Amino acid sequence: MEFDAFRAGVEPGGLINRTEIRLLVCYILRSIRQPISGQLIQELFHYEGLANYFEVGQAIQDLTEQGNIRPADGDADAYEITDAGCAIVETLQRDLPVTVREKAVKSAIKLLTRLRRERENKVEITKAERGYCISCSVMERGAELMTIRLMVADEMQAQTVKNIFLDDPSAIYTGVVELMTHDEMPYEPEEISF
Repeated sequence: MEFDAFRAGVEPGGLINRTEIRLLVCYILRSIRQPISGQLIQELFHYEGLANYFEVGQAIQDLTEQGNIRPADGDADAYEITDAGCAIVETLQRDLPVTVREKAVKSAIKLLTRLRRERENKVEITKAERGYCISCSVMERGAELMTIRLMVADEMQAQTVKNIFLDDPSAIYTGVVELMTHDEMPYEPEEISF
């Protein structure tokens, strides 16, 4: 096998063959079954150390010119796989190491999930007199289900809170609801008087 791709940023076990890089781009697009931006594909490869960032950009261009992937309808920056690209994946996917395939798809799904959470929920960070205020809102179909506001000491803590919230907003919502509605009531319902 010819190693014809740049190696900068590629971890051991990553791809240093241009054909394999093109094949993995197609494999990811076929596996996730939704359009994804070229920038996101490049970042995914780079972040996971799967291939050189610039080689992935060239692979996307080559695959588009060859008709294996195409710009997605309504989004010039996103790509989807064509029938020709799917046929190549079916024929050649075993040429890619299993660990590389699994790592790439897992990372793509995680990244897309994070982007969906960022789109569907709101996080606002504002500088306050004594630190930063972070407001995290759990949204469902445009309706605000819950908002939590926290004061933190600095911007780095605010970014940390934001990242933790966006990792799993539904778990935070569920946790707060459980804390606020647990079965152990400190009084009997008939003791309440208005």
